[in-house]
Amino acid sequence: MSGSFSSVRPPSWLAEFKAFILRGSVVDLAVGIVIGAAFTGVVNSLVKDIINPLIGAAIGGIDFSNVFLALNGQHYASLAAAKEAGAATINVGLFINAIVQFLIVSFAIFWVIKVLTRLKLHASPAPSGPNPVEVLLGEIRDLLKSRSQP
Repeated sequence: MSGSFSSVRPPSWLAEFKAFILRGSVVDLAVGIVIGAAFTGVVNSLVKDIINPLIGAAIGGIDFSNVFLALNGQHYASLAAAKEAGAATINVGLFINAIVQFLIVSFAIFWVIKVLTRLKLHASPAPSGPNPVEVLLGEIRDLLKSRSQP
């Protein structure tokens, strides 16, 4: 087999993919996803370890993570015990936790967007240079001027 690998041409979509990945908005999205994942961990801990125990203590010591309904009609000491026994359960407490987490994340995102919007409104737009069409028209004008002069 003659030839070398240097004559192998990369697929045409590879350049498009590289341009897509290096576009600023894609990189910003990736950073946002990483920060969002870390933020979700913090919110989960806030709800599970701080908010739910406070709410539970305020309404009589209820542990929301163990509020469930076993569909087989038996009583279990905890959700873990019901799962270990293989019982199908409706996990009301875990659903409440998910709602509280959603509300906290939504509230935080609302304020982040509100602040970013306010910053954008107060930031003065940078003066932009001429667009490519204007540059081309200027070159044509200058060329026509130079031709019409004696």
